[in-house]
Amino acid sequence: MEPLVSIRNLTVDFDLGRRVSRALRGVDLTIGRGEAVGLVGESGCGKSITWLGILGLLGGRAKVHGEAWLDGRNLVGAPVSELERVRGKRIALIFQDPSSSLNPVHRIGRQLTEALKLHRGLSGAEAKAEALRLLDRVGIPAARQRMNDYPHQLSGGMNQRVMIAMALAGEPDLLVADEPTTALDATIQAQILDLLREIREDSNMAMVLISHDLGVVAENTDRVAVMYAGRIVEQAPNNLLFERPRHPYTRGLLNALPDLEGPREPLTAIPGSVPEPWNHPAGCAFAPRCDHAHGACHSEIPSLARRDGHHLSACLRTEEMLGHMLDDVSDREPARSYA
Repeated sequence: MEPLVSIRNLTVDFDLGRRVSRALRGVDLTIGRGEAVGLVGESGCGKSITWLGILGLLGGRAKVHGEAWLDGRNLVGAPVSELERVRGKRIALIFQDPSSSLNPVHRIGRQLTEALKLHRGLSGAEAKAEALRLLDRVGIPAARQRMNDYPHQLSGGMNQRVMIAMALAGEPDLLVADEPTTALDATIQAQILDLLREIREDSNMAMVLISHDLGVVAENTDRVAVMYAGRIVEQAPNNLLFERPRHPYTRGLLNALPDLEGPREPLTAIPGSVPEPWNHPAGCAFAPRCDHAHGACHSEIPSLARRDGHHLSACLRTEEMLGHMLDDVSDREPARSYA
């Protein structure tokens, strides 16, 4: 598959005055044209910061290093004028809370036509006609009437559809959907995800789906990257990762899912929490929470290495534990969180 975006050794440091906090610790990820990639992990693992850093949206205290290649150009360290041509036009973002992303004092139509003018140079009647087409495309009824509404007059699901329409205004090559269904009920979640899938298939647009919900990721992506403490610790095609996880953190995430068909049992939670960026342990970051860690795990940082075909894992004991992991999860179906 032809690469669209190639991220190499991406790091992000925040200058907090008395100390420097490293939020990303060398992220490597490639997104192919038309591919859907899931990015999963607990809060604080660096999923959102990865894309905000690439697009220069983290503010002056953030120091971003590494590479993020798009059409032969490295976006890391690129001039603001160049990044402004990429944001929305080549790479669009959808955030999890549309109510904080839409301007509450401007009508929906104005915000959408402004995006069309910025990214495609449309104005006047042409922009209005395209805005109506986009609202129809994302399934908003009575689109002409909704053009005159303010965000507070729409439901959360409707506002999220408006955000998707605005993201599509620039006809992007890559859509980064950051927890796009978190604040929505299960029925609306399913509708939004079906809409994203349909749009991606129609336009051959690539998508990165950032989510805590492994059921959503299982249903809507081709490949999954698991992040922990600022690094990708496992990466594999969708079916391989859920059937044969090779990292104990991925195994822990899967074991924490409820079994919808079996008897009720207590969930198996991962002990502890993600380490703070300024208090990162030596060696493997997951070692303090891992039941299988020993010796070198507490002193050596494992590299993300190819284990089997397209399956990558950053664990010193992958081969030793693989048999145990398969016993635990090979027969499990990823939990579905929506109908």
